[in-house]
Amino acid sequence: MGRSLRIHHKYHMPGDLHIGAIMSQIFMSSEEISFRQDPVGEPQGDTVHFVAGFTYLASLELLSTWGKLVPNYKCDNQDNPAAVIGGPNSNVCLFMSDILLAYKFTQITYGSSPLMDNKKEAAFFHHMFPKDTHQYTGILNLMLYFQWTWIGVIYLDNEIGQRFVHEVIPMFVQKGICFDFIKAASQLYFFNEMETISEKLIETSYVVGRSTTNIVILNGEGHSILGLRIWLEIPFFYDIPKINKVWILTAEIDFSSPPIQRDWNLNFINGALSVSLLPKKVSGFHEFLQNRKPDTDGEDGFIGDFWQQAFVCSFPGHNLDESLGNICTEEDKLETLPMSVFEMSMSSLSYSIYNAVHAVAHALHDMDSSKFKHRTTGIRDLQKMQSWQLHHFLRSVIFNNTVGEKISFNTNGELAAGFDIINWVTFPNETFNRVKVGRIDPQSLPTIEFTVHEDAIVWPSWFNQAQPLSLCNDHCYPGYSKRRKEGEPFCCYDCIPCPEGKISTQKDVGDCFQCPKDHYPNKNRDFCVAKLLTFLTFEEALGTSLASSALFLFCVTAGVLGIFIKYRDTPIVKANNRTLTYTLLLSLLFSFLCALLFIGQPQKMTCLFRQTAFGIIFSVAVSSVLAKTITVIVAFQATKPESKLRKWLGKRMATSIVLSSLLIQATICTVWLSTFPPFPDLDVNSMAEEVILECNEGSITMFYCLLGFMGFLSICSFTAAFFARKLPDSFNEAKFITFSMLVFCSVWISFVPTYLSTKGKYMVAVEIFSILASSAGLLGCIFSPKCYIILLRPDLNTREQVMKRKH
Repeated sequence: MGRSLRIHHKYHMPGDLHIGAIMSQIFMSSEEISFRQDPVGEPQGDTVHFVAGFTYLASLELLSTWGKLVPNYKCDNQDNPAAVIGGPNSNVCLFMSDILLAYKFTQITYGSSPLMDNKKEAAFFHHMFPKDTHQYTGILNLMLYFQWTWIGVIYLDNEIGQRFVHEVIPMFVQKGICFDFIKAASQLYFFNEMETISEKLIETSYVVGRSTTNIVILNGEGHSILGLRIWLEIPFFYDIPKINKVWILTAEIDFSSPPIQRDWNLNFINGALSVSLLPKKVSGFHEFLQNRKPDTDGEDGFIGDFWQQAFVCSFPGHNLDESLGNICTEEDKLETLPMSVFEMSMSSLSYSIYNAVHAVAHALHDMDSSKFKHRTTGIRDLQKMQSWQLHHFLRSVIFNNTVGEKISFNTNGELAAGFDIINWVTFPNETFNRVKVGRIDPQSLPTIEFTVHEDAIVWPSWFNQAQPLSLCNDHCYPGYSKRRKEGEPFCCYDCIPCPEGKISTQKDVGDCFQCPKDHYPNKNRDFCVAKLLTFLTFEEALGTSLASSALFLFCVTAGVLGIFIKYRDTPIVKANNRTLTYTLLLSLLFSFLCALLFIGQPQKMTCLFRQTAFGIIFSVAVSSVLAKTITVIVAFQATKPESKLRKWLGKRMATSIVLSSLLIQATICTVWLSTFPPFPDLDVNSMAEEVILECNEGSITMFYCLLGFMGFLSICSFTAAFFARKLPDSFNEAKFITFSMLVFCSVWISFVPTYLSTKGKYMVAVEIFSILASSAGLLGCIFSPKCYIILLRPDLNTREQVMKRKH
């Protein structure tokens, strides 16, 4: 409530004088400093009374005769309290309990509940607020709903605040909430500590003003708004950023202010959210307030003091503050007071007192109606009852109040109800309203139902009426992952791009994840793209060119074979074994056709035969070249007298070489096909953006055995031809075989590293090119000289020229 002094916040004086003046006026106008009347009526001087002193005094008066303060002595049995309702602060209840619990008084708190270590003592306490954990769970859900992960906390430096820090803060941390600051706020009690408290208020204001968070939880009690308003005023006088935050208020906090704050701007609370009990309109309450006057109840000393301070007036002869000048009149009405001084509607704390009184009344009614009143040892008259006897009935009371809300207590003496989520909205005429925007309902235990109507919330104007963000840093968007900053809270992080091959599809992920094997990351690395199925086709340029080259070389080979068949009786064709020549040409024909097996979509049959056909055909071709070379060598060596190689002349030796080579390669292929045959397969790892449909070799060992044997034949042919290249003959075929095998070996030696270093369809293209190049090398080097003679130099195609020796 307001008090008697009226001070605006815009002064023209140094900052230190500002805060000192403000603090002085606050303390001088607070309830901790007043005049009192001693029992014998002699007025005491201006005396400082602390909250504990007033509370102990009031508690002792309950144990004394009315008007005669003699602790533990009562001579008036008619004045026997049934229960004590105390609050709004926890220390008031705690000081009250120090005395009253010794007499087992039933006590009801309507504000912050004190911590009771002794369960037997706690049994006599009833709390007109639901369980604290419900409101803390609701505040946590509020943080998670709006994705506020970077917040500040101010708590009262008492046992309640310490419990909040040690029990509630860890619960927030487990859910991913971290804190820019957790600041203890001093309670405004002692005048003689004004300088120390001023320093702490300035420090708190500095911490909050410099904070980067937009959300601050204020865990306090009924008078905490007083301190909050001072923190918000301090930046006007010091080099502190203006404090523009969304305040999250706990249930026990209600709007209150001393006289100095009556004309301060109310905009500070606009957009704030609180967890509270929003009272419904109680019938007759407004009329009750309209009829209240200072003389309504002569025994109520509070209303006269309040009237003078609220209306800044004085009653003639009253010793409170006659220096105000204005005289209180009957024309003063409560509804004319600004809302910062007095509300005509029932607040949550008032509503709790209202329900507490009704709960005691219903408990007394239940006691009066119970069977206990008929026992000889029981209660015959409620005036003679003991307060502890009411405890059982109060704990089990259940009733609907005048607005239809169910009132009852749980086994711990706490109100069995939920909390409302309140949005504070201020208006230009310095009024405010509490708007219900959500609900925390514990009736659905073990889970707590949480609802919030986001569209109904009015946010502070400094956030442009939009929902504020509260993060330590900006979100890490899809395509990035979080990396924690060293030395910073866990929700402060850097955003780093996802590594190669990984993506993130949500904001603020801790790590990127790998795409499925048949997908690859897009450029932004925020979703996976299906890989294209690829293989070497006839339609694409590479496949078309290779297939055309194979068919062209096939036609050329067929033409050479036709020439050799047509001129089969000429000396140059008959030389070096016509059968071997035809065999070699036929194998070259098939090798060019074999290349076509490697183009097109791999099928089971094509995979089985492409490598085996290639190996067998090339083995026949190379073995034919080897046989031709050996035939040349044997033919020259057999001309020597007494040569034992004469018996090897003829077709038998050449046929043996070709058939044995064919048999060995066929055996390798048979073992391969019967153990680990090739099969169609999808290669999802080799290419980043493609799935390769390929023929898996099955056994890579057998594949290299096939190539190895072919390489062995090639080396033998090259070696034999190399040594026979200088035999004295006018037409020595060994020279051409040497060059052809040199080309052949060069192609296949370069094939292995090239094949291993390429991926996908280009591996197949490399093998096709090697087949075509090596086959074309054999065709060109061996048969082009002969075709030249047959077609263009028939004069050299005679027996004499073929048999002619060069010296």
